[in-house]
Amino acid sequence: MTVASRTQVEQWTWPPRYDETYRPDPAEPYWFRVRETMSPDEREALVAERIREVMRWCWERAPFYRRKWSEAGIHPDAIRTTDDLDRVPVVTKEELRVTQAAHPPFGDYLCVDEGEVAHVHGTSGTTGRPTAFGVSADDWRVIANEHARVQWAMGIRPDDTVFIGSFFSLYMGSWGTLIGAERLGARVFPFGAGAQGQTRRAAAWLAEMRPTVFYGTPSYALHLAEVAREMGHDPRRFGIRTLFFSGEPGASIPSIRGRIEELYCGRVLDSGSMAEISPWMNLGESTARAGMLVWQDIVYTQVCDPRTYRRLPYGAEGTPVYTTLHRRSQPMVRLLSNDLTRWEAGPSPCGRTYPILPRGIYGRIDDMFTVRGENVYPSAIDEVVVGLPGYGGEHRIVISRAEAMDELAVRIEYDAATAAAGDAAVAALRRRAETELRAVLGVGARVVPVPPGTLERTEFKARRVIDDRDLWREARGA
Repeated sequence: MTVASRTQVEQWTWPPRYDETYRPDPAEPYWFRVRETMSPDEREALVAERIREVMRWCWERAPFYRRKWSEAGIHPDAIRTTDDLDRVPVVTKEELRVTQAAHPPFGDYLCVDEGEVAHVHGTSGTTGRPTAFGVSADDWRVIANEHARVQWAMGIRPDDTVFIGSFFSLYMGSWGTLIGAERLGARVFPFGAGAQGQTRRAAAWLAEMRPTVFYGTPSYALHLAEVAREMGHDPRRFGIRTLFFSGEPGASIPSIRGRIEELYCGRVLDSGSMAEISPWMNLGESTARAGMLVWQDIVYTQVCDPRTYRRLPYGAEGTPVYTTLHRRSQPMVRLLSNDLTRWEAGPSPCGRTYPILPRGIYGRIDDMFTVRGENVYPSAIDEVVVGLPGYGGEHRIVISRAEAMDELAVRIEYDAATAAAGDAAVAALRRRAETELRAVLGVGARVVPVPPGTLERTEFKARRVIDDRDLWREARGA
């Protein structure tokens, strides 16, 4: 690290150290100007050195990694450049679950004494064995400092009030936002979500407190605006200047972004990767809003071929693979995300020289479904439907099978104005939706308009896909 960057209080050391008293001048656009604007080649050299340090740490302390890399014939000292990282085998979420089942509670990739674990978070376990995240006190400060950097790039400053409208539970999104906003000196309003009637209370508090920043999921922001208007509140009068999101695709989808910005009269920014590699804001937009920046000096990211797991050139579409550069307790080295994105080389218009995800994270490879030979991502349907005039705020994607043919249906709520206009307006919405979906998907979808308020809303991540084909197969088998 150069002398100039050291004068900006950051120490590029392993283990990492931070000056907790440091904060840039509010007029300064960068948290660490030199690190954020240095040449990519210089940064790659620094990152390669750090990756060797992280891998040596794992080799000495984690049987999981030593076993995995020995089987692959890899030693940390062999990693001389970031290109060498392609030779390191990826880690899957299933492997983490298996090793935690065999070595409870944190698996044999915990690299600190269990007594150093100060925070326990994890997955919900709704689709299998939950995964426990053991976070040391030092790593908690890592997350806070790095999230402060990214939120600073979003334009959040100490005179802002950040309203957090997501669950405070195992979910890392809320906690990472909280401690990052605290670290940069902002006022925080950790309101939460999920309790009966809490959305109505959230609308009332927003009208009363008028925070300048909102964090949550895109689905919840849309639901909250709908509830607020039912209560007689205009969300544009809440005074929210910036809304940033994680947890699901949406904030980078133009139709969803535009709808939220219209409802709140604020600017939308996208962020987020995986809780397992927190600081998860290693992917996060800046005020330039040219796409999510890939903050390579926080978590090193490769967009890889989903079959070979080798890094793809800029301009290609693939799945992100993550390597943490600051975490000591449960480091992740080449964790496979199974998300879908496309990346481009920087710099961003904000001057930061990181790679860019122009469309953010726009799907998951394992969420993709195939209908009549066409690969379909739910986010592509979301983008079309949310942008329709007359859309009422919610929809469901239903995949079924009649005899030997897959059938794709989309139930779309129409809004009150369309309902008041009568059957002809509803039919026009259906025809337009079917035309636009066929053009985008390459396969026909039957659109079923339903009245306002028909479909259940969500206070967290949207779950809109219903695949009934397995029921059909079971029935045929019986």
